Amino acid sequence: MTAIKYSALAIAALATATTANTAQAWSLEEAAKPYEGTTITVVGLERPSYDAAQRLTSQFEKKTGINVEWTTFPYESSLKAQTLNFVSRSQQFDLILTDVVWPVTFVESGWVQPLSHFTNDEELVNPDLDLDDFVDIWRAAFSVDGELYGLPFDSYSGLLYYNKKMLKEAGFDGPPETWAELKDVYGPKLTDRDAGQYAFALQSAKGETQTADSFTRMLWPFGARYFDADAEEMTLTSDAAKRGIQYREDLAQYMPDGIVADNHSQVVQAMGQGRVAMITEWSAFYTTLKDSKIGDDLGIAVEPKGPDGRYSAFGGFAYMVSAQVPEARQDAGWLFAQWLTSKRMARPLIREGAVVARESANSDPEIQEEFPYLEPMLETWKTSSVPDWRPQLRCYPKFSELVSDWGTRIQLGDVSVDEGLQGMDKRLQRYMDQTDCWDTVNQPRKYMDAM
Repeated sequence: MTAIKYSALAIAALATATTANTAQAWSLEEAAKPYEGTTITVVGLERPSYDAAQRLTSQFEKKTGINVEWTTFPYESSLKAQTLNFVSRSQQFDLILTDVVWPVTFVESGWVQPLSHFTNDEELVNPDLDLDDFVDIWRAAFSVDGELYGLPFDSYSGLLYYNKKMLKEAGFDGPPETWAELKDVYGPKLTDRDAGQYAFALQSAKGETQTADSFTRMLWPFGARYFDADAEEMTLTSDAAKRGIQYREDLAQYMPDGIVADNHSQVVQAMGQGRVAMITEWSAFYTTLKDSKIGDDLGIAVEPKGPDGRYSAFGGFAYMVSAQVPEARQDAGWLFAQWLTSKRMARPLIREGAVVARESANSDPEIQEEFPYLEPMLETWKTSSVPDWRPQLRCYPKFSELVSDWGTRIQLGDVSVDEGLQGMDKRLQRYMDQTDCWDTVNQPRKYMDAM
């Protein structure tokens, strides 16, 4: 693993200290003068946050004279495209987009610069950068060996969306507090299969949706974890894991048939059409649901609590600067990432449909009134999730593929819960042992204590 240089907290303090004397003099226009006419390429996804960013990019270009070209991908192909860029040393991308499960891959390969590379340069760092304003869980998520590598952008939490009207008609004043309550109390009263009405839908399509949105969601609240990193042992045959995945199987009676084939768009559409009373989905889907026919009846809350507590889904992205491109492009890329993720841009981005990790913006009462998902999202980040909700390790893609394969088999009924978990545990253990994956496990929860 890369040697520890600075904690995320130390970086924030260092950025403040090194720029204190130039706080009045620094401006984006002046900082960008050496890079006027430089063109940088930024990786984006086909999602609302990046559409919002692209609509606002001209403001940066006008201020700086730096040209910004966006290259957008479907999520499913973004890692492969960026990895190919690095392996071939094509220097195609200047600003790299990392999911919360990819930092180790980029960092340990030496492909990206640590933030300290830029925050130590008083000519490049904005005195108002204020890294502490990023919610702790996000700074931890993009730290490797205590060093912060990414500026968070497109930042999600899992939320419970519910149809107020459907719940009220069934006799409920609000959403369930626990997963047990959702299944045992709300499920029977909100499900009418003959009428095509269901209490809940859990997106479970094979792939990362199965791994992250379906399988992992039922581990943490029930007290289960994927592995014990110190012992280098998988722990998916635990009683807690069996309880969580069995719960998922039992909950299926209150979900639409064929849920194992449904991705995010299908469950969001089903709720928007009034066929499903509740879903647990990412905060980024608020606008889609609010604009649907049930928009006036849309309610938002934190995800339900399990026997081991409330562990909501956690996911999102950050921008990292490529270490392979020339220094001028690195600096220009940093200036754009710093501007895009700044406190000043957070509110405009939210109003354009993006989700951001800035606490100052997400806690603003005026913004919260406009976007009611912000309050439960912020609560989730601060009290109800962990940064390594999905494992951070260099071989995550194959790890996820194995989880998805066995998780789908269980959900289809091809194997029992016990058989499926035993098969998954055995196959993952063999894979981790035969590679160097154990050596690359990053556990960002430990960094939060320093924040």
